[in-house]
Amino acid sequence: MKNKSIYILGIESSCDDTSAAVICNGKVLTNVVANQDIHAKYGGVVPELASRAHQQNIVPVIQQAIQQANIDKKDISAIAFTRGPGLMGSLLVGSSFARSLSLALNIPLIPVNHMQAHVLAHFIEDENQQKPPFPFLCLTISGGHTQIVKITSYFTMEVIGETFDDAVGEAFDKSAKILGLPYPGGPFIDKYAKLGNPDAFQFTKPKMSDLNFSFSGLKTGILYFIQKKVRENPNFIEENLNDICASIQRTIVEILFDKLKKAVELTGIKHIAIAGGVSANSEIRATLKAAEEKYGWKTYIPKFEYTTDNAGMIAIVGYLKYLENDFSNQTTTTTARLKVNEN
Repeated sequence: MKNKSIYILGIESSCDDTSAAVICNGKVLTNVVANQDIHAKYGGVVPELASRAHQQNIVPVIQQAIQQANIDKKDISAIAFTRGPGLMGSLLVGSSFARSLSLALNIPLIPVNHMQAHVLAHFIEDENQQKPPFPFLCLTISGGHTQIVKITSYFTMEVIGETFDDAVGEAFDKSAKILGLPYPGGPFIDKYAKLGNPDAFQFTKPKMSDLNFSFSGLKTGILYFIQKKVRENPNFIEENLNDICASIQRTIVEILFDKLKKAVELTGIKHIAIAGGVSANSEIRATLKAAEEKYGWKTYIPKFEYTTDNAGMIAIVGYLKYLENDFSNQTTTTTARLKVNEN
């Protein structure tokens, strides 16, 4: 099977990005993403608007992915699509199209767990990206998830720590909203933090047992701090924006790495990867890289294009499942909630 060209079409539509990718034997040929700018004015993703935009984007995005890969749709070996977790309306657009196309082409259908895909994006064939050996730990951080996952094989994953409330991406975005920054705010905090002093302001880090996280208390603490300072000086945010962002970012990164260090101590595993949209954050990447020398870890950082929601990561999971003949039938349902260890 490995001697022939296996082309997997991946379709991703879990939230507000419509994406299609074509992979050949594990190597990404195309990875097309259509973003939805409409949500910025609402300060967050509006599910109904997201599903409508997916309906408009899905045909041109898939067409573009296939054309740019220089293949015919008849060359496609199987179609992989995001089954969940995500917004139900958005998921249904991608899964319905995937089902229809697999029927029309009479090729296998492969449902993919979005959270597994973030982790397994590390196994895309790319000369600029190293693959972690099993077992390894993965800090999976996004707008909806914050988890430390122990991975012992492609599809054997165990969550050993997770957030009890807000995800880290939400903490970044809500903090940005408090500061009056546009949505999504995480990249803006990262941008201004580079110009600020991370020790300028102190925020209390929540105390959580074991390897679990909590970000709601930090978010509330930042809100009260800003409200108090603005009462004292209406121009406080404007005059101190870089330092505020740097201090918020430093606090969040310390919370993540305190738990990650503890996970390494408990498991003895020193191969550490990051995944998910928030892993694009420059401070998180720099801190993980520094940990190689500081703690003797071996770290794995995905390319930027494989961190945020994209179909390349869906397609690589589809390829790995294809090699195991792990296919589905047309009755597979999408689900808004799906744990990383579920298929």
